[in-house]
Amino acid sequence: MSTMRVVEIEAAGGPEVLKPGRREVPEPGHGQVLLKIAYAGVNRPDALQRAGLYAPPPEASDLPGLEAAGEVAAIGPGVTELSVGDAVCALLPGGGYAEYAVTPAAHCLPVPKDMDLRRAACLPETYFTVWSNVFQRGGLEAGERFLCHGGSSGIGTTAIQLGRHFGARVFATAGSADKCATCTELGAERAINYREEDFVEILREEGGADLILDMVGGDYIPRNVRALADDGRLVQIAFLSGPKAELNFAQVMTRRLTITGSTLRPQSDLAKARIAEALRRHVWPLLDAGTVGPIMDSEFPLDAAADAHARMESSGHIGKIVLKID
Repeated sequence: MSTMRVVEIEAAGGPEVLKPGRREVPEPGHGQVLLKIAYAGVNRPDALQRAGLYAPPPEASDLPGLEAAGEVAAIGPGVTELSVGDAVCALLPGGGYAEYAVTPAAHCLPVPKDMDLRRAACLPETYFTVWSNVFQRGGLEAGERFLCHGGSSGIGTTAIQLGRHFGARVFATAGSADKCATCTELGAERAINYREEDFVEILREEGGADLILDMVGGDYIPRNVRALADDGRLVQIAFLSGPKAELNFAQVMTRRLTITGSTLRPQSDLAKARIAEALRRHVWPLLDAGTVGPIMDSEFPLDAAADAHARMESSGHIGKIVLKID
């Protein structure tokens, strides 16, 4: 097949700008594989790109979609670790809202034991993000108090499970009783309904958070600083409420706080390959054993990508949303 079905961004805007189309099937370059996609994950960065706020990196596909699962359809020069027909899930530089996509072979991981492709498509973007920010950048250790905002999101449900497994005391915020219940079922010691409770007061009563993972930003930034314990770390991964805040940096100095953050997509292929290898060693055995795993919200056909985005942006979902491609 020389062409494939895709969903394109017609123009910057709301979910309605996602339109079905056709493109040429890409060819894998050196070190790359061509993936025949069965399912693609839907993530907040896809919505930011659709809105014109998150441009793809140079040489990446302009189609949205940063994670997928399927089988290897072709391999490029220099690829020795994968073969045609292998079932994999993969972190993509873009292009996941399509029947085929190319990605570096080093960004592919095997589908975990007894896991279907639907659930496997939910792993790469989320697990790469959580592992690199919570454990590598944030340095979470056993016994520490870990606050995860957005606890019922794909990122949050993953961070709660991994934090708990590696021995942290996990706290999470969410916006409803049902979402808070999900957080505690996954291992959070305390789920805080941010519409009714003040996470700052609760964490201060516990001695402060050693690590906070935040995707809210805005007025959460100074509140996060107040909620941190001395020597605590704040890791910022998104700004749903905006990137600007007024902050007293004297608190950062006197209490020896660390404020850091990252985004995954602009990082080098080598950096992402190193995250993939760390996941293979430390997390994939847990997925194979069923100790941790993705929490599923809903599935949409590829042509209904606009509906999937509307679902995600309603914030009514719990866990991950996927597109069924074939």
